[in-house]
Amino acid sequence: MMRRQLVAALAVAFSTALAAPAWAQDPPAIHPATEAAFGRLAAAPAVKQALDFIRAEDERTLKDQIELTEIPAPPFKESVRAAEYLKRLKALGLADARIDAEGNVIAVRKGTGRGPVLVVSAHLDTVFPEGTDVKVKVKDNRYSAPGIYDDGRGLASLLTIVRALNQGNIRTVGDIVFVGTVGEEELGDLRGVKAFFRENRNVDGFISFDGIDISRIVNQATGSRRYRIIYTGPGGHSFSAFGLPSATHALGRAIAKISEVRTPDSPKTTFTVGTLKGGTSVNAIAAEAELGLDMRSNSAEELKKLEERMLQLAREAAAEENARWNQKDVIKVEFKLVGDRPAGAGSIDSAMVHAARKGIAAVGGEVKSIMASSTDSNLPISLGIPAVTLGSGGIGGGSHGPGEWYSPVNAWLGPQSQFLTIVSLVGIDGVVQPLLPKR
Repeated sequence: MMRRQLVAALAVAFSTALAAPAWAQDPPAIHPATEAAFGRLAAAPAVKQALDFIRAEDERTLKDQIELTEIPAPPFKESVRAAEYLKRLKALGLADARIDAEGNVIAVRKGTGRGPVLVVSAHLDTVFPEGTDVKVKVKDNRYSAPGIYDDGRGLASLLTIVRALNQGNIRTVGDIVFVGTVGEEELGDLRGVKAFFRENRNVDGFISFDGIDISRIVNQATGSRRYRIIYTGPGGHSFSAFGLPSATHALGRAIAKISEVRTPDSPKTTFTVGTLKGGTSVNAIAAEAELGLDMRSNSAEELKKLEERMLQLAREAAAEENARWNQKDVIKVEFKLVGDRPAGAGSIDSAMVHAARKGIAAVGGEVKSIMASSTDSNLPISLGIPAVTLGSGGIGGGSHGPGEWYSPVNAWLGPQSQFLTIVSLVGIDGVVQPLLPKR
């Protein structure tokens, strides 16, 4: 029955599933090679066995998700969770799994040696600081805990896919490199995936499991640049030293200027002054003050233009504060780059996107958007390596907040669609050749 349902879904997937969404542009028709490959996958007993296994393993996937979530992994302190993830990958037969110098967990499932190399990743870290209560609380099939789906779900889905490959005794043509990355969140600045690609150039494609929505495919990279902008001066007593320029006044001038900047709606380009600090006392002229500036864009060119404008405004603020008190170069400004996520765009017509669309439709899903976001996929996209970010199933909300929650509604559809996308790209020996071209 499952096999007939899968074949039927593959046959009608894009006459029905893609009719409803309002696309910015019509997506191209699925490649004939992709259609043919999924037809062969639907007829393969090993694939049916793997898909049935993923559904039967739904509770175990959730159990992995809960257990991994309850291991704290604050920014730059992911080592305990990484050690546990390494242990679990080795238990699944990936005996050569290791932790690299940056802290990433890396495991290779070798193919026949005749195909492409596909990296499949989920991130180990969370946004939450050390000491956060990560104990999962359950009420009415709703599981609440910081990081429960970002990216506890992605980590668990990856493990289930390894089990499904083993259960179906599936030998792929291409190699699959499974990675638990560090530093995806906030000031981690993609340090894990950056380190991985510094050491591994022989990669033909990349998939990140991040988020839960299977109707969304990310194939564009929202870039960001983040700065600490620091104003310094001599400081002094608010009364006896009155007349000296103030670091906090300069900072205020900078914020006022920055807040008036206009950015394009398309490509979407944004900014915010997210943090402020400075001064030592209410009755002191501040000797130091700083702000945290975040700038983002789906366009590398627009991001560069915005950065140049913002830094110039910050310099002007220092100059104006000095001029206000008839001083020169008393208040100085310093820029410290603390975040650099590259922008870029993958092709909507790539083998990666076609495979992901077909994989989602094959399990009855509906692709509603092919979009930009900031994920581990930013790095390979910026390097010209085909990459997508896919959701891992279920529903949830409150990401990055203490009230983050997850409910496993039809959750198995996530790993099922991811599994089909992966095996179509790397191929299965004796069943289907890889859709992903070697670079």
